[in-house]
Amino acid sequence: MRIYLGTSGWQYADWRGVLYPVDLPQRLWLERYAESFDTVENNNAFYRLPEEHTFAAWRERTPEGFVMAVKASRYLTHVKRLKEPREPVERLMRAASGLGDRLGPVLLQLPPTLRRDTALLAECLECFPPSVRVAVEPRHESWWEEEHAERVRDALAAHGAALCWADRASRPIIPLWRTAPWGYLRLHEGAANPWPSYGDAALAAWVRRLGETWNDEAIVYVYFNNDPGGAAVRDANRFARLARREGHILG
Repeated sequence: MRIYLGTSGWQYADWRGVLYPVDLPQRLWLERYAESFDTVENNNAFYRLPEEHTFAAWRERTPEGFVMAVKASRYLTHVKRLKEPREPVERLMRAASGLGDRLGPVLLQLPPTLRRDTALLAECLECFPPSVRVAVEPRHESWWEEEHAERVRDALAAHGAALCWADRASRPIIPLWRTAPWGYLRLHEGAANPWPSYGDAALAAWVRRLGETWNDEAIVYVYFNNDPGGAAVRDANRFARLARREGHILG
């Protein structure tokens, strides 16, 4: 299994002294980040979709082989709530095309108030180019109701979309379905000290789950979203050591 490992975002002031030297200008943080990790999940696009030239500039600032996942604009997921998705998806993909070969998966994080609507999700997924990997992170419990679970899984699988695995408090918070030949994992908050760090046992458990689910040829994207205090950086580095110990390839 090949794991692309990184964090959800890179511009955090409290990462000075953790990942970034205290005297390093913020305009050089992405370059320094890319020296340590082979992928990043771009959360900025969720709050305000950057222009194509901004994505192109990020491409120029990162090395060959680096991958940037893009969190879809909240206009698509939270304002439109997946309705009439074609124009927002086309606008997103037009902007993200500036990444060229650095473009990784697109993450659709659904609002916690958005109840299951399989047809609406399928319509949205249909708007993405077949070459683009899409991960979906539903957050309303109705998506997991047993009588509808098969339809949700089938809708994801029919479009090659990955169910985004998610962790909070060092445990899975969604069913661990495999719906695509690749995987996507977000780790939001650990249960170890200091908060919001992950303990070794929790990290090892995730390495084991990934290894039990995907074969040697599969690609899995793993992002630590527990950014306060630099916990994401430290935990990602520890996760990398555990994954290598199990024979997985990083990047």
